[in-house]
Amino acid sequence: YISYYIPFFSWIRQYKLSWLLGDIVAGLSMASFYIPMALSYAENLGHVPPINGLYAFVFQPIIYAILGSCPVMVVGPEAAGSLLVGNVVRLSVEKGHSDDDNGLLNAEIAGAVTVMAGGIIFVGGVTRLGFLDNVLSRPLLRGFISAVGVLIFVDQLITEMGLSNRAREANVSHGTTFEKMGFLFNNIRHSHGLTTAVAGLLNGSRLITRLRRELKRRLHLRFPGVAYIPDRFVVVVLSAILTHYFRWDKKGLSVLGEVKSSTKQSFPFHWPLQTSHMRHVREALSTSFLIAILGFFESSVAAKSIGGGEGAMDGLQGITFSPNRELLALGAANLIGGCFMALPAFGGYGRSKVNAATGGRTPMSSIVLSLITINCVLFLLPYFYYLPKAVLSAMISVVAWSLIEEAPADIRFFLRIRGWPELILMSLIFLSTIFYSLPLGIAIGVGLSVIYVIRHSTHPRIQILGRVPGTNDFENAEEVPEALEFVEGCLIVKIPEPLTFANTGDLKNRLRRLERYGTMAAHPALPRLRSAEHNMNIIFDVHSVTSLDGSGAQVLAEIVNSYRAKGVRVFFCRVPPERSQVYQRFVRSGIVETCGGPRYFVKSVMEALRLSEMDLSEEEYRDDPERGHGVTMA
Repeated sequence: YISYYIPFFSWIRQYKLSWLLGDIVAGLSMASFYIPMALSYAENLGHVPPINGLYAFVFQPIIYAILGSCPVMVVGPEAAGSLLVGNVVRLSVEKGHSDDDNGLLNAEIAGAVTVMAGGIIFVGGVTRLGFLDNVLSRPLLRGFISAVGVLIFVDQLITEMGLSNRAREANVSHGTTFEKMGFLFNNIRHSHGLTTAVAGLLNGSRLITRLRRELKRRLHLRFPGVAYIPDRFVVVVLSAILTHYFRWDKKGLSVLGEVKSSTKQSFPFHWPLQTSHMRHVREALSTSFLIAILGFFESSVAAKSIGGGEGAMDGLQGITFSPNRELLALGAANLIGGCFMALPAFGGYGRSKVNAATGGRTPMSSIVLSLITINCVLFLLPYFYYLPKAVLSAMISVVAWSLIEEAPADIRFFLRIRGWPELILMSLIFLSTIFYSLPLGIAIGVGLSVIYVIRHSTHPRIQILGRVPGTNDFENAEEVPEALEFVEGCLIVKIPEPLTFANTGDLKNRLRRLERYGTMAAHPALPRLRSAEHNMNIIFDVHSVTSLDGSGAQVLAEIVNSYRAKGVRVFFCRVPPERSQVYQRFVRSGIVETCGGPRYFVKSVMEALRLSEMDLSEEEYRDDPERGHGVTMA
């Protein structure tokens, strides 16, 4: 059990020295790609000191390597999560609780957000809420992620064009994306030429990257390693060398400057949920919840995409992917990382794919990445001084563009299938985020998702059945009514789902509509279309009622009592076995006795129809023995 809940004890016993070289190469590759990115996320998106972005690669990957259930997934800061942290920091600045220049307090706020997100994730794992990655629909995520991409892209353009000071003076630094777009349009003539050119160096490398991808496609079999040359890292290092050599920082080019801890310690510990931080906690709670949900969703997608099953990674056995254990691992990683004021870190598909493709086979590559980052914090921070901020912004713009470029494919798909509700949801979230604010987009998206889930779960999906002519088969009469025949004197109702307190509240009204109109599509204001004589026998097909809670049993018992009080016979067909929880609820709630005993609980609809005819014959015989005898003989 220890190896199951702490996979480190499983994979470390199987570890072979022959795997170490691949894990080291993978760790170095990821460090060259993503350490500059972590600096960018912290500086430009999280609005915290750059070193706090590095902390997310120091603590979280090691904790995940110990507790995670996907061996090659690597956790780290992501654009969307960093942007949400920056939104909380900006909100505190706007309310006067912090200041743009107060790096220590802003880092503490970021740490509080990370701890709360980690706590939410961890509690979800303890309470086995691994299914939560299915709560947010694809259209919601696409609308939100696309809006985040546009927001980031526009935000970074201000830095890339050297307009940060002018934006601060014009008071649009904390404005909406729409306001920033207007600012860029009106001030493009004031852009700083050198800054724009240096940023264009990295943006131009995107063209180089595309050419390299084409080369990789053609030479993949002969030179597979060409795809993993860290071109971003090369551009970053080259820009820093050129800035230092030509003293571009003296010519108006903004550089990262001194990268250091907000305290005197290299890895300062700070418990963020202190009494003095409670106002920040209250402001950040909803955002932390969204960071937790989005982070877990992205981690689950990454783990499932790169393989999280047993034996998925060649050589490692006994490690199976589990959403609940992923919640525990990600939660613990962010709880610890938040105590050191790190940005939130979750699994990323791109980062994990680079890890697997460059030789990473075990969680040891994550540990190597953490060790490299620790060395950067201890010994290499002075070399980050001349990194141009425009280049870091351009790196984030590349990521932002990748968030946007996936949207057209989803839009075309929903247009093709005429998924108008999905397109409307995407548009609402996107436009509210762009034209108003990120919190409003979050509120609309999560609110509509919760409403949809509640509506779906509380909506009874009962069906009226008709017989296929010439057979003993019964189908949904509302789909093809002209191809089915109805049985005189009988209303056959199928309940295709478990009955709980959530979906039985409106069951009586929907049954009444079926009795009056024979369809759920008829408006309740119409006059009655189905006479009462056609409802003298009610047959419930409960084959799909796999569970029945107390509230559902109580409502169903009231429905049966109401029918029996009006002289209507009630039958249940395709009932679960007598030992099942559902049948025992039927017995204990009095439904079996009210119907007339177990003989009214039969195996098929046809058997229920025959039994209803027999009961009708018996009643006619009691009312008129001569006529009833004739009917029976017939």
